[in-house]
Amino acid sequence: MIPESTAAAASRSSEQMFFAIPSKKSHDEANSSGAVNHSEDESGNENQQKNVRRRKRAHKGSENVKRKSARAGCSSVGRARGRRGKRRHVENVTLFEVITMGRSAMRAVIDDWIKAYVTDRDSSLLDLISFFIQCCGCKGVVTAEMCQSREDSDVMSKMVEELDEVASLQYKKFLAFPWILTVTWPMDTDSVEYPLTQSGPYGRWFHSEFCDFVSVLVAQCQHSVIFDSYLMNTLISLLTELSNSYIRAFRHTCTLAAVKLLSALVGVALSLRVGIENSQKLYKVPKTKTTRQKLTPQLERIQKKIAELQGKRVEIESMMDIVFKGVFLKRYRDVLPEIRSICVEELGLWMKLYSSEFLNDTYLKYMGWMMYDKIPDVRLKCVLGLQGLFGDPLLLPKLDLFTSRFKERMISMTLDKDNEVSVQTMKLLLLISRTCDDVLSPDDYKQLLQFVYSSQRPLAAAAGELLYLRLLSSGAHTSDSQDEINEEEARKLQTSARLKSLLQFHQESELHKHVVYLVDSLWDCGGALLKDWAALTSILLQEPSSHGPGLTLAEQALLVEILVASVRQASEGPALAGRSGAKKALNAREKKIQIDDCTKLTEHLLTVLPKLLNKFSSSSDVVASLLRIPQFFIPECPEAENTQAVSSLMAELGAVLDFHSSPAVVEAAARTYLSLCGEETSCGSVARDARDSLVQTWVDKLTVLLEDSLQGDCFSADEEKTGDILSTLRKLRAFHNCHDLSRWSLFQLLSPLLSAGGAPPEVLLEVLQCLCFIMIWSLNVSSGTLTSREKAVAQRLQLRLFCERSHRCLSHSDHSVRHQAFLGVCDVLVAHSYQTHVWDPTSFGPLLHTPSPKLQRALSTFVCMHVFVGPDCDSQSRVSEGSEVERLEDLHRRRNLLAAFCKLIVHGVLEMSTAAEVFMYYTKYYNDFGDIIKETMYRARQTDKIESSRTLVLCLQQLFVRLKKEQESGGRAQAGVQTFTSIKELARRFALTFGDPVKFRECVVMMHRTGIEFVFQEFNQTPETPTPPLLSYLTILSEFSSKLLKPDKKTVFMYLQKHTAELFINLRDECWQPLVYYRASLLTAAEGEDAVSYVSSDRKPCPPNRSPFSKQKLEGSKSPCLFSPVDSKVSKGHRSKFSPSHQEKTTDVDPFSLPLEPAARDLNPEGFVLSSSNEAEDDTVEIEL
Repeated sequence: MIPESTAAAASRSSEQMFFAIPSKKSHDEANSSGAVNHSEDESGNENQQKNVRRRKRAHKGSENVKRKSARAGCSSVGRARGRRGKRRHVENVTLFEVITMGRSAMRAVIDDWIKAYVTDRDSSLLDLISFFIQCCGCKGVVTAEMCQSREDSDVMSKMVEELDEVASLQYKKFLAFPWILTVTWPMDTDSVEYPLTQSGPYGRWFHSEFCDFVSVLVAQCQHSVIFDSYLMNTLISLLTELSNSYIRAFRHTCTLAAVKLLSALVGVALSLRVGIENSQKLYKVPKTKTTRQKLTPQLERIQKKIAELQGKRVEIESMMDIVFKGVFLKRYRDVLPEIRSICVEELGLWMKLYSSEFLNDTYLKYMGWMMYDKIPDVRLKCVLGLQGLFGDPLLLPKLDLFTSRFKERMISMTLDKDNEVSVQTMKLLLLISRTCDDVLSPDDYKQLLQFVYSSQRPLAAAAGELLYLRLLSSGAHTSDSQDEINEEEARKLQTSARLKSLLQFHQESELHKHVVYLVDSLWDCGGALLKDWAALTSILLQEPSSHGPGLTLAEQALLVEILVASVRQASEGPALAGRSGAKKALNAREKKIQIDDCTKLTEHLLTVLPKLLNKFSSSSDVVASLLRIPQFFIPECPEAENTQAVSSLMAELGAVLDFHSSPAVVEAAARTYLSLCGEETSCGSVARDARDSLVQTWVDKLTVLLEDSLQGDCFSADEEKTGDILSTLRKLRAFHNCHDLSRWSLFQLLSPLLSAGGAPPEVLLEVLQCLCFIMIWSLNVSSGTLTSREKAVAQRLQLRLFCERSHRCLSHSDHSVRHQAFLGVCDVLVAHSYQTHVWDPTSFGPLLHTPSPKLQRALSTFVCMHVFVGPDCDSQSRVSEGSEVERLEDLHRRRNLLAAFCKLIVHGVLEMSTAAEVFMYYTKYYNDFGDIIKETMYRARQTDKIESSRTLVLCLQQLFVRLKKEQESGGRAQAGVQTFTSIKELARRFALTFGDPVKFRECVVMMHRTGIEFVFQEFNQTPETPTPPLLSYLTILSEFSSKLLKPDKKTVFMYLQKHTAELFINLRDECWQPLVYYRASLLTAAEGEDAVSYVSSDRKPCPPNRSPFSKQKLEGSKSPCLFSPVDSKVSKGHRSKFSPSHQEKTTDVDPFSLPLEPAARDLNPEGFVLSSSNEAEDDTVEIEL
């Protein structure tokens, strides 16, 4: 809101509101002036400050205030005030305060204002002008001066809008005939709010109340003062001038008021048109009775009334035209999106309400142009306005040219980046399709109907409604003999024809393979068709007859998918993977509909499904789809208690499993048995008996086959037996994934296959998966099976045997076997770790099993060899040998391997230091595995901050040592060796993971301490080795210096000084630059100096008469003092030097607990050498950088 000016604040000090109203004598004089000093409260948000209404001023010389005071006892404002405060004295309020009081008092106050306007229109009009200025948020001074002629050249030259930078004020002078108004307010209004832009409920409430005020004002004035050629002229002139201001508050507020004024005038014009039509009807009735006679006085009065109403209508239309040309034509392209939205929204309303005047190509072109606006809200207002026009059939003939001109734009807006715009555009095209058959061409429909597969459900549902309207809502084309067919048969034929159209659409689109998205798009409009499961199943079961050729095999398979998708939709709702915008929570009515649908589908499909399985038993894909249907049955259905129907279904399931062994069919059957066996009902009992019988049959068959195939430690079986073993293992593996088959002791039966030689990779793969499920089930149900220590020991031995045999498979020649062995070991170890953590120690539970060091090394090596393969496997820079699909599948497989290994670290199965082999690839493979590695860092840090930081240090040290060995050997670069720049970048990325320096203070200090020890520990300086071989590591370590707190930087610097105290260091030598760089990074915060600029600064030898050292006393009786360096100064002819500003005494204990022995340092003036010396000078430590 615009703050109050200094002048306004000064005028308020007298607590008066001064209105200078020109007298009649002065009104006759040209350009005679008065003043209206309008000043309000300090906040500008008057409804939020209760004391504003108690701070109104009454001035004796103000005529409008006197009038209000005299009328206070009987006014509606007084009644409103009396209801609130019950005061003896009713205070005066302004129109702006009335709008803040609510809608109840608005109509009565406007009526009072009209009465006051009839008495003294100048004073009342100034009140109305002040109201609009206040609604703009302006708290400045309003000055009014009279003028006689609108065409006066001197008057027009005064219309300015300027700044007074000296007084920090802005001036807006404009013509609101018969006044020239000048508004003065402060300059600093760029970042402030005004009522229309305030956030929260107040902003929305003010917008609504402000629009209502303008509408009520015009409605109450339409029978009286609106036609006096004074009120509307002044008001329109005021709003037109302020809407052209470069001040956003004036422009926005007055544009809204102007277009709402035009909308209210439209309402007046409509009422006048109704009055004219009624009068014309009255005129025709007596005229027919008095044919060939003179007009009676009654006819003359009616004719006179008609002429009067027509004149008023012309006058109103003239006002509308002035507002449109003066405001809309200038503001519909305003730079402010809110103003453009207001203009477009109201234009649509004008064209719909007053189509005779506004609904033509002259006005429609603005709507079409604004559909290209870059702001989504403006485009949305255009589309919503057009929906109102195309929804009225009477207006369609006037839209032909517009439709042909902007049809392509409307179709392209379905691809709008804003979801709401695209959805509403699709609904607009749906309206056009319903009302205008010839507008959209077949190519247009083909493009629009593809949106049924959109990822946004609202857009897909709108496109589904268009599809239903276009293809499915029309009646079926039946033969001439339809009259001889009964009604039920006709309905089936109609449903069949509609389904064939749907199948044909899906087959021709060739855009998506999943029918479930098509069903979801049609569910809201075509749910009755899709939930007609009786018709769907009857069409699937019927044989070709004389009525038609029936469905092809491809159409039958597609119809089965539609059936399964409709069952899923009715049971689970519209939540689909990859599609957003669906309603997440169902209300009570929707839940009841869902339960009723599930009951109906259970009653019908439980008896029909066996027939469908029998008919399509030869097709594995169709059977796999049909086997998913029982997963959505509800056991509470009465039909589910029909054991005969359940037994029939179980018999068909058993026959299907005997005939098929494909993974899709077997897995679907296992999940179906799981859903049917889970309930303690008669249906569940029958399903469990059938499942146990199947499993027992498979176990017996597999036992016989393995007895014949395993001879000693060698697997020998022909191709037929191997196929039988493989199919049986697939069934057992799929069922063991969903069911606990521990009582069949499959571990003892299958584990010998892992140690037997000659087993095919397919068999080993199934065995590894099956053994993994056995171990996980054993750990999961330990609460019921481990009743003694002997059973717990047996379980641990079983776990150890599984790990050992899976360890052997890690080196198998087939990569799928290696991957499955790795994933199986990781999953079982993670499950074991979880059970040992959540187990109640007072009862029997799984015993602790720690993987052997050999297995741990094998797992780590496997990850490095099979996940981080090649010199650069970045998905963006790598062009794989195969197709894009194969590359993504390979990436997905490697991500699974890495995630399984990281789980071992997070759950504490492996030592946290093992993660160093993974962390070192964080930057190199960031696009492929960055999210997994980062999450592992986060979880490890939650477990142990210090240990995780040590792991990061270990990772950097290992990379650096490998690089040094590679440089010393001089051989070719190896795959696991990274460059020094990449290691430094990795350290920078690690440093970014430390957020709060206070939270990770101890961790960062530990990393610096470990890094210093890594460089200088066990180093003995000799002429052959003047510098530590790992000195360059300090440059990498400096990446973590920014995470040190200022006291810790001093401590780390002292720790560094301790390790370099006995060394002969020449800072001018290139070999010591890493040390200089690292020390500068530690001193950056204390000295306020950038490390790089410090290192690169040119140092010259110090003159002999100037000491290069800075001295600081260390108290011998206290703990070692921490350095407190200050800003170093560099000037011409002087080198940079480190000089403490004052002696700092502290009792802080060194966190490293390493005592610092004070010693003096002497300068070698020829080389800037730091060396140890026995000459101590008053226990002083002298430092030279």
